Amino acid sequence: MYNSLLGELMENNIYLIKDIARIAGLSVYTVKYYLNLGLIKEVGRSKETNFRYFDDTTTEALKQIVALRKGGISLGKIREMVKAPQ
Repeated sequence: MYNSLLGELMENNIYLIKDIARIAGLSVYTVKYYLNLGLIKEVGRSKETNFRYFDDTTTEALKQIVALRKGGISLGKIREMVKAPQ
């Protein structure tokens, strides 16, 4: 489990929450809110510092959420879309 996560983390760019917030043009508070709603997920967490780690898939998901919100889609509807089978 740990080795597969480590391999996945090494294949993508890794970001802290402040980094993905800046990239997406959101506040850290908003990103944490989206985490709590289940719209995005962390890809890992540091055992030493408990920092959350995110990758490029998270930044892309946040950009998509921002675009949907600008289009007038509610967070509830976005949550349904995220949880729906692809």
